Amino acid sequence: MIIQERNPGETGRDYAYRVMRYNIVYRELKPGTMLSEKEIADQLGLSRTPVREAFIELAKTGIIEVLPQRGSRVAYIDYAMVEEADFVRMALEKAVVELVCGMRTEDDLKELRENVMLQEFYLKNPDHIRLLELDNDFHKKLFQIAGKMQAYTMMEGICVHFDRVRDLSIGAVKDLKVVDDHKKILEAIEAQDARQAAEILTHHLQRFRLEEDAIREVYPEYFEK
Repeated sequence: MIIQERNPGETGRDYAYRVMRYNIVYRELKPGTMLSEKEIADQLGLSRTPVREAFIELAKTGIIEVLPQRGSRVAYIDYAMVEEADFVRMALEKAVVELVCGMRTEDDLKELRENVMLQEFYLKNPDHIRLLELDNDFHKKLFQIAGKMQAYTMMEGICVHFDRVRDLSIGAVKDLKVVDDHKKILEAIEAQDARQAAEILTHHLQRFRLEEDAIREVYPEYFEK
């Protein structure tokens, strides 16, 4: 498990939740892995109580599951939950990108361009963690420009299922188009073409449906048999 540093002022529960979520999304903790409160508490330098609380929160999102008399384990990917996460993202992000087209500044565009350039670098020099982090930063920036960070925070919980599939797609899909999608979304924002931006974003968020077979073929162990 990758142990990240604890942020200043971060509660034990929030720290444990963040680290475990990170390790599940980025494949350090694979589906079916049994989780020990004591072991994780020891690794993070915490008591068992905040770790137990983090387990409860993670179970609510559906990325870990509690097995009666056996303990907790990392959940297998459930495409029904991925679809629901996509539904939420689609509704929020289409509205956000339309707002961004009329609100973005030159500084905003510069930051988005730099982000896309870094994505292109890590696509050519594969680093699945850094690429997905930049992908998330791109979308987060859209919410920041639109002044809708409360909506972004609300969306983060359910979208962990979407993030798991997006990370797998980086390793499974040979001709990955997500960076090209971001370039096209950026071009539409630069042109202040809200309709075009929303159309490209819609196609972008639906790629997981097109890529499902490839993901399942390369990573069958991530799905319940």
